[in-house]
Amino acid sequence: MGVLFEEDSLGVFLLVTVLLGGGAAWLAGRAIAQTWRPWWSLIPYMLILGVAIRFFHVTLFNGTALSPHYYAVDTCIALLLAGLGFRLTRKAQMRRQYGFLDTPVAPSAAQQDAAP
Repeated sequence: MGVLFEEDSLGVFLLVTVLLGGGAAWLAGRAIAQTWRPWWSLIPYMLILGVAIRFFHVTLFNGTALSPHYYAVDTCIALLLAGLGFRLTRKAQMRRQYGFLDTPVAPSAAQQDAAP
């Protein structure tokens, strides 16, 4: 038994929690950002996804069903990846929507005359 995973193999943890659960979390974070919902709406969805990840560990790899520690680990990883997907998607949205804020502004004639 490890701190992050309970199975005998790190590969099972990487497959189920990081690849499958993290991929679903990433897509959920992107979907929430694309619909312009706030970041905190990720939390209830990731709590549910944590249960689903735990379910896969239990049914496929004989994990512990009622393990608050491993549920918290799975949910934290899902929250991390969902937040990352949300943040990168929202950043791209803001750049696309408000790109004019990033463009440099040419100095006006009054500012050019005031320069030494």
